[in-house]
Amino acid sequence: MSPVPRPDHRRGDPGSADLRTASTASTASTASTARTERHGAHRSGHSAGLRHVLTHLITPLLMCIGMGLAYLGAFADPAPHHLPVAIVGSGQSVQLLAQSINDKAGGDLEVRTVGDRSAAVDQLKHQDIFGAYVIKATGDAGGAAGGGASSGVPGGKSGGRAGDVRASGPELLVATAGSDTSASVVQKIFTPIAAQHGFPLKVTDVAPTADDDPTGQGIFFLLVAISIGSYASVAVIGGAGAVLPLRLRAALAVGTSFVVSAIGAAFAGPVFHLVDHGLWGVWGMAWLYSAGILLIGTGLHTFLKRWTTLGVMALFVMLNFTSSGGIFRPEMQNGFFAALHSFWNGAGFVEGTRSHVYFDGYGLAGHIWTLAVWLVFGALTVGVAGLAERKRRTTEAMAAANAAAVAAAAVAATVPERGVEKMEEEMEEAVGV
Repeated sequence: MSPVPRPDHRRGDPGSADLRTASTASTASTASTARTERHGAHRSGHSAGLRHVLTHLITPLLMCIGMGLAYLGAFADPAPHHLPVAIVGSGQSVQLLAQSINDKAGGDLEVRTVGDRSAAVDQLKHQDIFGAYVIKATGDAGGAAGGGASSGVPGGKSGGRAGDVRASGPELLVATAGSDTSASVVQKIFTPIAAQHGFPLKVTDVAPTADDDPTGQGIFFLLVAISIGSYASVAVIGGAGAVLPLRLRAALAVGTSFVVSAIGAAFAGPVFHLVDHGLWGVWGMAWLYSAGILLIGTGLHTFLKRWTTLGVMALFVMLNFTSSGGIFRPEMQNGFFAALHSFWNGAGFVEGTRSHVYFDGYGLAGHIWTLAVWLVFGALTVGVAGLAERKRRTTEAMAAANAAAVAAAAVAATVPERGVEKMEEEMEEAVGV
């Protein structure tokens, strides 16, 4: 009896091999498709992330452009524009000297005459002028009239008739507390005029700055510190505090302004000794200034959102520092920044502090009014933002209510159909039984 041969299972039939090949090919195709989809998803994610980064890079690039235009436009080429100065004295020689300097200046200076030295000091302390040239002479008055004018004009012939005039050294009165740079410019103007008389120019400072702030520019850098503390806090209150109601954000802004102004007063007094008296007044103006910035920024955040930082930088850095008069007074700048100086809040703080500390409060009320107006504007901005947020909440509530109503109507419309279907199914089951 011969054995029955067993089928060799190791040998597959052609159909089975084809099935395995097709299955392998399908798996490979699926894996390749999955890899392609993953790569596509990665590329799509990278593209979205790149667009997001590039969009946010617009803000620092605009800051760069704005800072360059503002700072270089304000400080790159300072030159006097109708800078008021005075010639102290009376008589034809003084009038001729003043007229000659005016003609040669070509609009850079506004030269006037003042009767005596005390009147010139008063005008300097009122910042009506920024330099007063005092011609001191003894001897024959007629000789002074004949020789003084020509000797005082730059480029003119020095000296008069010998023996007619014995002139002592001329004196230049300045007030460095008003502006150290303006005082330096005035000194450069009148030094060659004094050299025409053959005497060195004596410079007298009638309103010096504090001993620890020899240039008087410490007030400007105090402005910078208070400004940065204020507008940087706006970003935190508007961003991290966006979930809070506006009235609470406004209260945070006011509270922060007290802290920032107290820090500024500490810098001005016990830390760096920028001022040697009147520290409470400096703190009060610092609070008005800081509160105005914080309230304006808090109100603007409702409308500008992520552009708020750029907006407050434009208002309180680019246009503010450059027009404050802390480095160059408006008489040393172009018309645009000189015009801003007349009403911008940074100028109100700098000039108000100078007036309070160095000029016996002359003109202080006007500068305080400037700061108060900006504070009121900040309160109005918060009020408008509150109305806008209330309207936005009302609109969102109405939209949510409409959406809920539509959804409820859709559900109600589908319930009867489902009931009919269920009844038909029950009837079919009954018939089947």
